[in-house]
Amino acid sequence: MKVAVAVSGGLDSLASLVMLKEEGHEVLALHARFFSHQGDHLEQRLGDICAGLGLDLHVWHLQDEFASRVIRPFVQDYLGGVTPNPCAHCNRRIKFGLLLDRAVQLGASALATGHYAHLENRKSGPMLKRPLDRDKDQSYFLCLVPPKKLARAVLPMRGQYKSRMRSFLQARRITVPTMDESNEICFIPGDYREFISDRINMDQKPAPGPIVDSSGRTLGRHQGLWRYTPGQRRGLGIAFKHPLYVLRKDLSTNTLVVGPREELGVLEFEAGRLNILADPLNWPRDLLIQTRYRQKARPAEIELHQDRMWVRYKDEPGLPVSGQVAAVYSPDGQVLAGGIIKQV
Repeated sequence: MKVAVAVSGGLDSLASLVMLKEEGHEVLALHARFFSHQGDHLEQRLGDICAGLGLDLHVWHLQDEFASRVIRPFVQDYLGGVTPNPCAHCNRRIKFGLLLDRAVQLGASALATGHYAHLENRKSGPMLKRPLDRDKDQSYFLCLVPPKKLARAVLPMRGQYKSRMRSFLQARRITVPTMDESNEICFIPGDYREFISDRINMDQKPAPGPIVDSSGRTLGRHQGLWRYTPGQRRGLGIAFKHPLYVLRKDLSTNTLVVGPREELGVLEFEAGRLNILADPLNWPRDLLIQTRYRQKARPAEIELHQDRMWVRYKDEPGLPVSGQVAAVYSPDGQVLAGGIIKQV
């Protein structure tokens, strides 16, 4: 089949490109330019690599689309008091949204990326699972991609180990043009607070408000709820006899609630904007919930109600954060559904 490969210039996407070509697929390389500061050097390097493989590089400038579909919603979500996950939204709106559509326009039947996740296309639909390399598992970031889009996805890294990819490319005399990977948000070079502050108009700047403990006692003033995340300990600006953590944000009163570590967490929460990846009638009895990328999925009871789900932890309280992604897993690592955590 003809496969378009989204090449960023990083290790995993280039390894995916080479693997698919060596497997005998008809391959085309598709590079999306998200930032003006990328310049032409990266595209030139990628073009040279593709030429060496006998492939054409298709470059698509998506600065405006990336800004409107990823960056601006990210800023607005923070100003609205929630903590978004831009990587998951980018996969849904850009990579397996606009890029997939572009790949189809170019005659491809599928889009391949360098994500570490396992994907099988079955009669019942695509089955998304954790990959072989659990240390690099990115299935969590793909749980919001609709099944119809996942059905056109190819993930060559599903059975690979990250540690072997550099030598794989070196054996083919291919030098990676960019850094291997980024553990931070790709469009924020430093502190996210500074990034957001630079994009706030004075007339929309969130107002300061009180910081209180769980009993309602005032302990200080915050400088805008968007600057704080549940579980945060540093940067509260409060001198107290023991460490304080952000427990929650009360948007209706513009109040930041803090307390000791033992007060952290909730036993249940709600998530909406669901993306169901497996028929709930076929879900196993035992379910796991994951609410952060580098978090171990935990046993939970889950009830579905149309476009929302109620999650109850079976053991100790968890720390779900409003705006983040909640992914439902089976014990064997299949992604069953994903959704956005509502106000906790």
